[in-house]
Amino acid sequence: MTLDLPTLLALRVGVDFLIALAFWAQMRRYPAIGGPGWWSLSAVLGILGSVMLWSRGALPDAVTFPVGNTALMVSALCSWLGFRSYVGKSRPLLPILTGTLVFFCVTLFFLIELERQVVRQAVFTTSIILIAACSYFEIRRADPQRRVPEMQALNALTAIELCGMVAFAVTLQVLGVPQDAMTPPFLFFFLLTKLLRVVLYGALVSYRLRLDGDKARQGLQQREADSRALIDNLSAGVMVFRPDHTLSSINTAARRFLGWSDGGANPALAEPSAEGWQMLREDGQPMRRHEMPFERVLATGQPVRSVVIGMPQAAGEGVHWALCNAYPENNAQGGLRHVVLTFIDITSLKNAQAQQKHLQAQLAQSQKMEALGTLAGGVAHDFNNILAAILGNADLARQDLPPEAASRESLHEISTAARRGRELVRQILAFSRQQPVERTRVNVCTVLADSCTLLRGALPPHVELVQSCIPETLSIEADATQIGQVVVNLCTNAIHALDGRAGRIECRIDELPHTSALLPAELARTCAQLEVGAVRLRVTDNGSGMTEAVRNRIFEPFFTTKAVGRGTGLGLPVVLGIVQVHGGAIEVDTESGGGTTFTLFFPAARDEPECHGETTHALTSPEPVTMAFTPPSPQPVPSTTPDPAMADDPSAVPPHILYLDDDDTLVFLVRRLLERRGYRVTAFTSQTQAIDAVRASPTGFQLLLTDFNMPGMSGLEVAKAVLEINPQLPVAVASGYITDELQVESKAAGVREVVFKTDAVEAFCEVVARLVRSEPV
Repeated sequence: MTLDLPTLLALRVGVDFLIALAFWAQMRRYPAIGGPGWWSLSAVLGILGSVMLWSRGALPDAVTFPVGNTALMVSALCSWLGFRSYVGKSRPLLPILTGTLVFFCVTLFFLIELERQVVRQAVFTTSIILIAACSYFEIRRADPQRRVPEMQALNALTAIELCGMVAFAVTLQVLGVPQDAMTPPFLFFFLLTKLLRVVLYGALVSYRLRLDGDKARQGLQQREADSRALIDNLSAGVMVFRPDHTLSSINTAARRFLGWSDGGANPALAEPSAEGWQMLREDGQPMRRHEMPFERVLATGQPVRSVVIGMPQAAGEGVHWALCNAYPENNAQGGLRHVVLTFIDITSLKNAQAQQKHLQAQLAQSQKMEALGTLAGGVAHDFNNILAAILGNADLARQDLPPEAASRESLHEISTAARRGRELVRQILAFSRQQPVERTRVNVCTVLADSCTLLRGALPPHVELVQSCIPETLSIEADATQIGQVVVNLCTNAIHALDGRAGRIECRIDELPHTSALLPAELARTCAQLEVGAVRLRVTDNGSGMTEAVRNRIFEPFFTTKAVGRGTGLGLPVVLGIVQVHGGAIEVDTESGGGTTFTLFFPAARDEPECHGETTHALTSPEPVTMAFTPPSPQPVPSTTPDPAMADDPSAVPPHILYLDDDDTLVFLVRRLLERRGYRVTAFTSQTQAIDAVRASPTGFQLLLTDFNMPGMSGLEVAKAVLEINPQLPVAVASGYITDELQVESKAAGVREVVFKTDAVEAFCEVVARLVRSEPV
């Protein structure tokens, strides 16, 4: 079958039209890819060239030949420029336009002026060959390592076209074959190569799309990896759930918070158990399903912010707390894809808040103690004056009555009630830590043994008291009397907890190293600094125990669960005050109906080498100040025997006592007490009168006994003024509450002794007798 030139030209026009449309569409769809626009323009120019060749004879040769040849040459040039644009190289438009114009003019010149067809054909074929050669080398430079099959195929096709153009030129110019005979086969050949070129150009566009897609996917994967790394290294927990409650992803912080393995949401691992998803409200109660952030997002589709949740951990690890936010993640159609939970671990904050509440409770307790101490300091003076007057006058009244007088019993009850009032004041002072503490090296095993011996005398027969101390040489730096009071108070509470039932009370003492985990943290640090261990005292009973509400209030002053008249509510506050003033700690383990254990910790005494003559201080007569069940012992009738020194020498001048107090009642009482003992007594209620009396007769008194708390000048100020007049005069100060500061200041002022004001008459008179007989210092 022989194809004539018009048919081939018509076919070429149709093919170029389709090519132009295809590349125009690609240019519009993929504007970022250079080339399709130029290739579309190349096809349009090819249509123009084919139309001009087809119109020979119908149009003047001055139009068809120059326009047709120029259009075909520029078409090949646009194909080359399209490839340069595809590989991202510059397009020299100005030189190309200039060359196009020159080509058109040369073609027109040789057509009109010289009418040299051979020259026109040579110029056209040479231009096409040069463009093909440039395209060939351009393609080789674009893929020097020959890794792109599409470019290699295009390079081979360009080489074939180049060879075809050279063959066409040689056939026309050298062999002299007529143009009309050679044009159809070569035109058909170039039409086929054009179709192949278009296919390869399309393949290059697809290749670029694949590259761009791969780069986009790699970029997306990198961004996703960066996002995952960022989320995974956040200190906040992130969990992504599907709507069916399954876990999609979880970061390291969330795994750490939940106590899961590093595998997280790996489907190869087992899903967490249902217990692991239990959530607690801020008040510690289980969170209901509709309250959970995830369920609230599912139900409303709205974000949930700032919800405090707790997650119970494995046994012994407590609860982890978090501040949680949740929000929905929707797809393009608005459907729910995921529910994202973010949370911050606030466990340390919650612990700090709990510790703050505990410290606030301790502060409130301390403030109560301080307030009570202030109250005790303000009231004790007047109250002790009243009690001293009652006790003293009751004793004097008994001295004036015959032994068989019926009123003695009433006086005894008056004294008993007054002594109970005195003990109440002492408990208040002990609770407020205003009693003096004389710390010595005390064997706590001896204290425990003596206290248990005292308790057994008043113990109900159905109560068993067990004591244990291992080793028996444990010692602490303490006031033996106060430690005995602690033991007695705790055992007394244990007896009351048995409520008349048969039971068992255990008192056990042992030693713990300062590294023991059983020690409270603060005490452990103290023991570590002192390089000593700790002594632990446990008092356990199997009585009724306590509820949590009662447990939280047992150290409040005047709080008691006992019946009226059976307790003052100061036993345990006194224990707490004594333990804390000794640098110890106390813990309570109790359960309603399951008994109670009080555990006390004290720093152990430092080891000291044994010295000759050294004795261990022990409690010989502890006072069970809270033992309401202990019957009062009969009080001895005060003796009216004069001072032994005066009894030995009846002719001796009685010692002269100067007594100062702002209370007329006590002045009257003390005068009578001391005069019955044979002393001469001068008493004043005015400080200046007492000082003037000493100034008037510096050596006329053998003892000054003064009250401490008086309006105007205190007892210490009076003592200083008197000692300036006569430094050898013994001075004693009486006070209803004795503090460490008072003792230090008294010693510094030269006071011989500080007397507790409400002591019994015998003790009071013994102090006076001892100071009168003492040698001058």
